[in-house]
Amino acid sequence: MVTQDKTKVQSPGDRMDEDRIALLQGTLDMLILRTLTFGREHGQGIARAIQQQSEEVLLVEHGALYPALERLERKRWISAEWGVSSNNRKARFYQLTPLGRKQLAKETGDWRRMVAAIARILGPDTNEG
Repeated sequence: MVTQDKTKVQSPGDRMDEDRIALLQGTLDMLILRTLTFGREHGQGIARAIQQQSEEVLLVEHGALYPALERLERKRWISAEWGVSSNNRKARFYQLTPLGRKQLAKETGDWRRMVAAIARILGPDTNEG
């Protein structure tokens, strides 16, 4: 059974609750881990990277991001330390741990298998209409 958590993403131009897309449980965690493969980053930078890499489709709300970062830190998949951001503000910077890198590889494989299975069920895109 596929469960959903309360993590929400939304189109940047559409802020209505009923139009938000619920991420499958663990998806935000995987996106954060993937973002951190490029190096350490603060929370705002992680959210911005996910938004940019998704070509503005995914907008991670702070109310979902920071609990996810805390959860990943508790699991020791990421570590955090205080630093100063590029705009000279105090910020917590996160980085991927070896355990997090291993978890990312597992989750990425699981995700790709699930996407392939769903694609088989949906069938080819025939551009009906």
